Amino acid sequence: MTVPEDVVPDRATSVTEADRVEPAAPSGGAVSPGRARWAAPAPFLIAGLLFANYYLRMPSLKTEYALSNGQLGLFLLLPVVTGLVTLQTAGALVARFGSGPIARTTMVALPLSLAGIALAGDRVQFGAALLVFGAVNGLVDVSMNAHAIAVERALDRPIMNSCHAAWSIGTMVGAVLGGIAVKTGLSFTQHFLLVSVVLAAIGAVAGRSMLPGSADRGKKEADGKRERVGWRDGWTPRVVVLGLTGTVVLVSESAVGDWSGIFLRDELGATLATASLAYIAFSFCQTGGRLVGDRLNRKYGPSVLVRWGGAIAVAGLTVVVFSPTPAVAVVGFGLHGAGLSVIVPIIFSAVGHGTADGETGSATAALAKVNTLTYGGFLAGPMLVGLFADGFGLTMTLAGLLVVLAVTVSTGLRRV
Repeated sequence: MTVPEDVVPDRATSVTEADRVEPAAPSGGAVSPGRARWAAPAPFLIAGLLFANYYLRMPSLKTEYALSNGQLGLFLLLPVVTGLVTLQTAGALVARFGSGPIARTTMVALPLSLAGIALAGDRVQFGAALLVFGAVNGLVDVSMNAHAIAVERALDRPIMNSCHAAWSIGTMVGAVLGGIAVKTGLSFTQHFLLVSVVLAAIGAVAGRSMLPGSADRGKKEADGKRERVGWRDGWTPRVVVLGLTGTVVLVSESAVGDWSGIFLRDELGATLATASLAYIAFSFCQTGGRLVGDRLNRKYGPSVLVRWGGAIAVAGLTVVVFSPTPAVAVVGFGLHGAGLSVIVPIIFSAVGHGTADGETGSATAALAKVNTLTYGGFLAGPMLVGLFADGFGLTMTLAGLLVVLAVTVSTGLRRV
């Protein structure tokens, strides 16, 4: 198959010839790898936009259903539980049907599940809608990363960082648009329905440019031997190490989201306006790092890039812990975001390309396991920081996280 001139493969990449699988074009209209490359970030962008609007309306949901903080917390566990369950089955579904078809379906289904939350009439319906929402999100998480890996194989070049950059851009744009929706007086029902319709339409259009299911087939499947994938498959020492490394990275990332402003305000005496700059700097630098990450990956290779990224992330958090002023801490949070930006995308890509025989089931099962671990880290991070901060103070807690991060990235990233 001829690769379009605008996407000529670069050999300085983590995708080897042994990993590359030529996708079979679907009958009735081929989808070129170049075209799929521009569709691959779409589910990431959709998820980022959707969750930014969803989180922004949490106070409205709490008021609508007359929930206490504890009750709201219990309701918000529902999508977490179903998300973790579907993460375990996503590998088998992708192996059977292909990442493109699953991503094509779920990136439309995810906005529609948000509409279910908007239309819930009571607490029971609200809980049921959250269960569906979490289940679909678990499938989206695995299928969109697996499809990005399929496109990487087809192009023989990395694109994972730009896909994750689309998620970061989506969260920032979604937060702005969601804020406008609140200011204009839209109810959360009107707001969610509008978001659902727009994002489902974007997903339907982008899905037409995704690779067919045959693009994910490994060598054994190409010979007609379909691989069976069970929930126990995918656990290897390498996957565990990379998964735990990604978990620590996302613990740090989510902790910055929830606690960076509080750190500047309570520990360094910043104003509320200045305190907000911490997460803005982190997000801006993380997005920028992901936008250039694929180019740096091709030039220097994934091993060099994640080690430098880890070093910059550790240096940034060190600046934060020892910062004498809010301004210095903001710079530290920015460095921290830039360093972390490339690590999780490259971990996902390394796991997806890591099976020696190229079997789709093994790769997607491993990817699902890493998704499970990192998903848990993202959820647990803010809670763990809060618990330790109560006992040791926020500065000492961040210092402890700094040590854990330094040890983890210096050892775990050797497996990339």
